Amino acid sequence: MPPRPGFGTQGRKVMLWANSFPLVFQGLPAVHRYSVEVLAAEERGRVPTGKKLSRVVQLLLEEHFPGQTHEIASDFKSNLISRTELDLAEEGYLIPYRGDHDEEAAPGAPTYRVRVQETGTLSVSDLVNYLTSTGAGALLHNKEELLQCLNIILGHFPKAAPGIASIGPRKHFQIATATRMSLGAGLEALQGFFFSVRAATARIIVNVQVKNAAFFEEGPLDRLMRAYLGENGPNKVRLGQFVKGLSVNPTHIVKKNKKGQVVPRVKKVAGLATPNDGQGDPHPPKVRGFGAGPRDVLFFRGGASEAPASQPSTGKKKGKKPAKAGPDPPSTEGYISVYDFFQETYNITIQDPALPVINVGSRQRPSYLPAQICDVLAGQPSVAKLSPSQTQQMIRFAVRKPPQNAQSIVTSGLQTLGVGSPDSNLGPFGLELIPKLTTVVGRVLNCPDVRYGGNKSIRPKFGSWNMQSIQFSAKAELPYWSYLWLSYPTRRDPWRDDQALQPTIDAFTAVLRETGINAGNCIRGQHVTVQDVDQDLEHAIRAFTSHAKPPKFILVILPAVDTALYNRVKYLCDVQEGLLNVCAVANKFAKPNNAQYFANVALKVNLKLGGRNQLVDPSKLGVVGERKTMVVGIDVTHPSPGSSSEAPSVAGVVASIDHTLAQWPADLRVQPARQEMVADLGPMLQSRLRLWSQHNGSYPQNVLVYRDGVSEGQYDIVLEKELPALRTACRELYPAHLTKQGYPRMTIVVVGKRHHHRFYPTKAEDADRSTNPQNGTVVDRGVTEARNWDFFLQAHTALQGTARPAHYYIVYDEIFRVQKVQQPLQNAADALEDLTHNMCYLFGRATKAVSICPPAYYADLVCERARCYLSKLFDPSSVPGSEPSVSGERRGGGPGAELNRVSIHDRVRDAMFYI
Repeated sequence: MPPRPGFGTQGRKVMLWANSFPLVFQGLPAVHRYSVEVLAAEERGRVPTGKKLSRVVQLLLEEHFPGQTHEIASDFKSNLISRTELDLAEEGYLIPYRGDHDEEAAPGAPTYRVRVQETGTLSVSDLVNYLTSTGAGALLHNKEELLQCLNIILGHFPKAAPGIASIGPRKHFQIATATRMSLGAGLEALQGFFFSVRAATARIIVNVQVKNAAFFEEGPLDRLMRAYLGENGPNKVRLGQFVKGLSVNPTHIVKKNKKGQVVPRVKKVAGLATPNDGQGDPHPPKVRGFGAGPRDVLFFRGGASEAPASQPSTGKKKGKKPAKAGPDPPSTEGYISVYDFFQETYNITIQDPALPVINVGSRQRPSYLPAQICDVLAGQPSVAKLSPSQTQQMIRFAVRKPPQNAQSIVTSGLQTLGVGSPDSNLGPFGLELIPKLTTVVGRVLNCPDVRYGGNKSIRPKFGSWNMQSIQFSAKAELPYWSYLWLSYPTRRDPWRDDQALQPTIDAFTAVLRETGINAGNCIRGQHVTVQDVDQDLEHAIRAFTSHAKPPKFILVILPAVDTALYNRVKYLCDVQEGLLNVCAVANKFAKPNNAQYFANVALKVNLKLGGRNQLVDPSKLGVVGERKTMVVGIDVTHPSPGSSSEAPSVAGVVASIDHTLAQWPADLRVQPARQEMVADLGPMLQSRLRLWSQHNGSYPQNVLVYRDGVSEGQYDIVLEKELPALRTACRELYPAHLTKQGYPRMTIVVVGKRHHHRFYPTKAEDADRSTNPQNGTVVDRGVTEARNWDFFLQAHTALQGTARPAHYYIVYDEIFRVQKVQQPLQNAADALEDLTHNMCYLFGRATKAVSICPPAYYADLVCERARCYLSKLFDPSSVPGSEPSVSGERRGGGPGAELNRVSIHDRVRDAMFYI
């Protein structure tokens, strides 16, 4: 990867705090690394995963290395790090499984065989010497392994502490003391912290950031289930998915150890009772329907009472029988309902017989419990997609002023990490974390003037500006257009009929003309009351394109913010019928004195029609302003929790067509799910190069790529897989004499949004109105490595909360290293930082600087639009008639039926249809 060409020099210097702490070493110890493999000791036994695996590793340390507690660190999965060499048993270790409060393994509990093998010795001094070396060509082949080792040591305390819940390897939440807020429907938001050991110039730092996550509310399961049903309606299939996997503690039997402590009898919810439970059992349970209540779930009771379960009497599979439910009643045989069983055996009357019974066994060997006698254990994160109301609550909870976050990091964050705790293992490993935020030098870059029609210039203030009485830089032609007004059958509209709507349409038309769009009068459109989303919308939109002269553009007025309606409109217009469109919500569109809202809609209309909203002086765009550089944005979107198993990943590519960076047509392709690297990158780039050639008469000499969505561990893969694909695509198109001269020159910049670095002003005069750093702040030292070429840029002004800068990492460069830098810029670092910053003022949908540069932003929007087209796969719950099946699988169209749904219609393919 290209070395840093020097640090940036431009802008006004400011001192900032970073959310990182110095990690210092005492004696620079060597540490021993071991691999851990946990296997089932019995034949056909299951290998533990998740929390059970973590507990097995914990038992290994407690029982076999008790005197070395503080000298061993583990990720409680597959690695051990030891300050001293361990005396290992060659045959491994047998670990009988027991719970946290159990003094010994219960009868029938599984036993696991644990193998521990040394994999090498790591010298921390090698990492320190590498970071402090002045040799630019110095290499450290095991740098990532050393950083992983330090992360394991640092993460050992929060993973081992009983009151801390961990999500993944680096997010930790103190359950009892965490700041929290109810999200409704059985969930609550908790504040926790993310930790990461990172290399920086001449030092090692620990990055600590506030993180928020949704957890299941602790307490009675029946209360949680009623809360969910109260907000989501009586859908038992979704309720079953909601509680599936939850760990609960049945309270009808209390077990205590010798110390008098209550020992939880933790059970995992397999789902709700279904009629298909216990197939193959000679006496299968009788369940009236999916999610039946305790009176409608009957299980077969043998001669003596058992826990409410169905047990095969002659099954060939070995399995642990449920624990006896208590004192045996008189010997009876036959079917009994869960309701009657708990009434007779435990004198427990189930208060809500309508609430579904849960299954804490399996589908083949079910074990039923009423929700009333189950308590949800604390510290269980939810991975399900939040509802819109829950998302709003989560945003409200997460938005905090920068000083609040900084204070939480220094206090609660370090406490969660165990700094200052006698149980911390940092000291024995020769590590010390200095509890003071790192100070870094930043620079505030000057913002460019923004130009509009008539050569009018605006100087932005606080990263934004007003285009009142200003026309677009290049107006679009809109001679023939119409509208589609959608209504619900049971909801009142802002207008009683088309005649009442006309004044609003006229006011909108006037704003279009004021902003410079040459708009003709809107022809009368359609008013459709939507009852069947698919059929009614398809019929209405096809009516526009079936005319001999279809309108160039339609305004779609939605009755509300409705995901299903919006997704269907976008698919029908963009993919099926080829009709440029913009959606507006009726109650916002109908407000009086609505010029500002109309102007915001006009921004999208002008871009979709091929217009140009704003400009900056070409001299502010460096190599792009020389008219020989095509800028490309690339992103990939992946299936989210709740997506169909058939949902693919989708890659989106956008590219500029001229030096003004106003128009960015796009291409979309589907590829295998979870594959980050773009499969069809070559053909996608070729389609963009041909479009550039159509507008400019030749292919560009430079291709500047901003690659979004790539994690730090995948930088090398971009070079190994995507760069060759880009190269091959260019060789196939470019004339031989240009390829021999080395054209096109190519630079690839990875854009990072999901990093954890934040910056805080040290002086009030260096802060903006929300106490964040001022817009245009760039940081390229202090938390970066001198050998790598990267920088953080906060181009925008955050409206609320703590601003997140974008991280730009240059993985390949042929453009800037040979480009002659114009004064006052001093080096290639200045050139790229200045270009990237100024581009943030050219995002056509806003009158403000945006947080990431437009090519990455537009590529992200393209991928989001693809999710609309594939909503049946990406978000089945938002599609009418797409309820998940009883087994919990999501239903979606087959791949063959759905994957062609991202092929944009020829009539709109070269427009910014995704804006």
